[in-house]
Amino acid sequence: MAKLYFRYGAMNSGKSTSLLQAAYNYEERGQRVLLAKPAIDTKGAAQIESRLGVTREVDFLIDPDADARALFARERERVRHEGDDELLPTEPADVACLLIDEAQFLTAEQVDDLFRIAVIDGIPVMAYGIRNDFRTHAFPGSARLLAIAHALEELKTICRCGRKAVFNGRVIGGRFVFDGDQVAIDGAGDALVTTYESLCGGCYLEESGGVLG
Repeated sequence: MAKLYFRYGAMNSGKSTSLLQAAYNYEERGQRVLLAKPAIDTKGAAQIESRLGVTREVDFLIDPDADARALFARERERVRHEGDDELLPTEPADVACLLIDEAQFLTAEQVDDLFRIAVIDGIPVMAYGIRNDFRTHAFPGSARLLAIAHALEELKTICRCGRKAVFNGRVIGGRFVFDGDQVAIDGAGDALVTTYESLCGGCYLEESGGVLG
């Protein structure tokens, strides 16, 4: 049975790089993959951007109210149709894996769609994202993935102090902030630039004055 995987980590833990590497590994062996991300992630528009400078266009964007399984089915059919003239009848074209970037921005219902793609449609799904927002609250998509994914893998990165980073601090105008909307894409908007810093528990508490959430 195909599985739903959730690979998570703090900011700068190499999630997008890992996703693009997984896509490359499949394609190097002649297998087709589909890449997608939530439309709410406006950074890079319709591209997945690794902090190492590697980019790739996604096959489809997932709007907040979209049926993720229906979108996948449409793109899967496109892949099959494109393969009709390329492969022998005994070798039907199909998708080997669905790769999702910034999965924390999905709704819980869309994560359920990913589970159905794996279990009912038989296509492995690898979702990449962060667990918590800048206030240490779980994103809805991440919370659902942690609850139902068949396999969980933490991608690790380090804090400025050298310890393992587990939280994401929001920085606006060079200062840490702990109030605001849950979603604020780094570098987006025309006000003061929003960035994020990966922090260990100790450094997070130092910046927040001892407050969690």
